[in-house]
This record gives sequence, structure tokens and C-alpha cells, in this order.
Amino acid sequence: MGNLLSPMTLIAGPCVIEDEGLVMEVAQELKRQLQGLPVELFFKASFDKANRSSIDGFRGPGLVDGLKILKKVKSDLGLKILTDFHTPDQVERVAEVVDFLQVPAFLCRQTDMIEAAATCALKFKRKLNIKKGQFLAPWDVKNIIEKVKSVEEKSSHKFGQFDFFITERGVSFGYNALVVDMSGFNTIQKFGVPVVYDATHSIQSPGAGTGGKSTGGKRENLEVLARAAMAAGASGLFMECHPRPAQAKSDGPNAFYLQHVGAFIKQLLSIRELVHQMPKLLPESQS
Repeated sequence: MGNLLSPMTLIAGPCVIEDEGLVMEVAQELKRQLQGLPVELFFKASFDKANRSSIDGFRGPGLVDGLKILKKVKSDLGLKILTDFHTPDQVERVAEVVDFLQVPAFLCRQTDMIEAAATCALKFKRKLNIKKGQFLAPWDVKNIIEKVKSVEEKSSHKFGQFDFFITERGVSFGYNALVVDMSGFNTIQKFGVPVVYDATHSIQSPGAGTGGKSTGGKRENLEVLARAAMAAGASGLFMECHPRPAQAKSDGPNAFYLQHVGAFIKQLLSIRELVHQMPKLLPESQS
């Protein structure tokens, strides 16, 4: 394989903006650990977790205060930013601050959301990430991609090769369980878009937390699945991390330990490089 391997896209940070102190702590540590590695880092955190299991779940500071904190990360630390939005009317305000717009998994079939995201990503020259919901098969993302392309066709701007991503998080398998089909990365990439692996939400146990009021998780599966995803050809990694996962206000059971992020990314980069050097032996299927 003669072509150069592009830097790995890495989307990392806490699930939700708990407060400014936590956000700055995580952002500073990620910047320190990943310094010099061939990754394009996008710091992520949500200003609102609109799909919490319980009415009592912590949602975050909201749009206005949340964007102020993300803007501070960008200005003070020079990091690129990703966050999700939840209604089409939010997207312009979000796009003014972030570098990478994200459509949440549970909203990935909402045409108004996708059209708004694609329109603003092109207008503000931002990247776009659409998270595939666990209710979709890998080949179902064709319809998502066609919605984005329909917006692009009407615009004077176009997405570059690494400007529009689909993120894979697995599919529902019975109750409170998700399964990641590693062949799905190849399936989605055949539609001409790079695929990011969501290493934390794919190990969720939806609704399986205490009393059914929160999401559980199987953090012990994170490392092996992320390594497998890199071997399967994922273009990037989405990984939520926290300095104290047991105290996290959202998705703590799935969060990776912040202090180990740099070491783990080095492992994944080694796997990615090794696979890149391997020649393909079988022809593409014609079926």
C-alpha cells in the first residue's frame, strides 16, 4: 500500500460538561498526553444530554453556558472542538463556536436535523459527524448519506474527504445489550465516507443501571473492541474519558480512565499502521 496513512481522527472528552473545572482538567490532560502523536484531536463534551434515562439525570449547563465553556477550551488551549446539538434551531449557534458538528445517534433519521447539520457544516466550513443509531444496520446509513449529499448538491461548497463522518456504535441485541459487527466498517466505507468507532457507547448496557434509571456499561470490553475496530479499518475513534469515572454525572460505567488515554492511543496507532501495511489478498465482491 503506497499511499500515506492519514492522521487518526480522535474525538475525546467527558460525556457532559459537568462544570468548567472538569472540562479544563480533561482538555489540558488530553493535550499533554497526545502531544506529538499523529492524531487530529477534537475535544468533545455535550452542553445538554437530552436523552437521559431518568427525568432526574444530570443534563448539563445548557446551550449558552455550555458553548461559553467550550469556547474557552478552544481559546485557552488551542484545541479543536466537537459537540452535538439536539434541535435544528440550535445548529447555527453551535456552528459559530465548534469545529465539528455532531448529530446524536437517536436523531440520525431525523431529516430536519441532518439537513440543518449539513447546511451549517458547509456554510461555516465545519466537519460533520452523524452517529449511527443502534437501531440501524450498517447498510441503512446509505439513506443518511443521501440526505447529506442532497444538501451538498444544492450548495456552492463541498465536503472534503475527511469532512463528513459516520460513527458506528453497534446495534441492539436483545435487551440492554449492543453488539458491534466489525464487517460494518467496510460496509459503511463503501458508501464513500470515513467511519469512526464509538468505543464507549458501544459498550453501554442501555437502561441497565441501578433501578433502570441510568445506563450501565461494560468497560472491560472497551480495549479489545477498539483494537478490533482499528484492525477492521476504522478511520477514527470516539472515546469518552474522565479522571474519576465513578463520579461522572453521565455514562461513568463506559468512560475510559483519562490517565491511560495517551498510552492506549499509541497501541491503536500501532495496530492501524500494521494493518495499513498489509496488502489486500482477496478481490472486492462483485455481488
